[in-house]
Amino acid sequence: MFINKVSPSKIKVYDECKLKYKFKYVDYLPEKTTNTDALQFGSYIHKIFEDGVASTSTEELNEIAETLRPNYTFDKERELKIEKCINNFFEFNNSLSGCEQVSTEQMFAVELKQGYAVNGIIDRVVKGTDGGYLVIDYKTSKRPSTKRDLIKDPQMLLYAYAISVLYTVPISSITLGHYYPHLDKFVHLKFSEPHVLMYMKKLTQQIWEIRKKKKNDFFPQVNQFCDWCGYKDMCPKQNPTTHLAEYAEALKNKKPRKKFKV
Repeated sequence: MFINKVSPSKIKVYDECKLKYKFKYVDYLPEKTTNTDALQFGSYIHKIFEDGVASTSTEELNEIAETLRPNYTFDKERELKIEKCINNFFEFNNSLSGCEQVSTEQMFAVELKQGYAVNGIIDRVVKGTDGGYLVIDYKTSKRPSTKRDLIKDPQMLLYAYAISVLYTVPISSITLGHYYPHLDKFVHLKFSEPHVLMYMKKLTQQIWEIRKKKKNDFFPQVNQFCDWCGYKDMCPKQNPTTHLAEYAEALKNKKPRKKFKV
């Protein structure tokens, strides 16, 4: 199976469940959305923060939010949450006022060994007064990550490697974290270079593992995300009776693609 590029989200899916990876990135089957309200909310908050990173008041942020509002619909509870996110983000932004804003929604692509590459998008990169870099990933999930979660998060590990390559800085000078505006919580850490390089070696091995797989070599992995999986109707673990029929129907109805990519 051909594969030469990976992204943090794709590797996260592969680690989570091999069969889900197959459905999503090999078969290219559409995933049933299980929580559209949460997805809309997350998208809306990300867009406000992206467009409002240079805002000097909550009034400016609210104006940006109103400009974006026609594309989204929320209930009263979400509306109150949005207001809280905007106020907290403004204070968080002020705490970074002495730093240099490097980028928002930065697309990157860096090469790995054996001709592989990793690409992705980083929510925000800031350069501190000490020359170190701060990578901020906005999150709107109910449960915040812990530092224990972050230290093994493939997204954060790949971001650390990417920033070190793109800006030619040591990994030890990069701080990475998840910011939860609805909780006003910023969970962050620094990785050691050996830890990141060990992960990159593992990643290269994973890519090679995927390359060797045939389509029937992807097996389901039961985990805490199964109840929210958009492919559970096609999963033999979640739907042992009719999963094959559901899979056949999804293959029949999927839109054609020109080329397989990872």
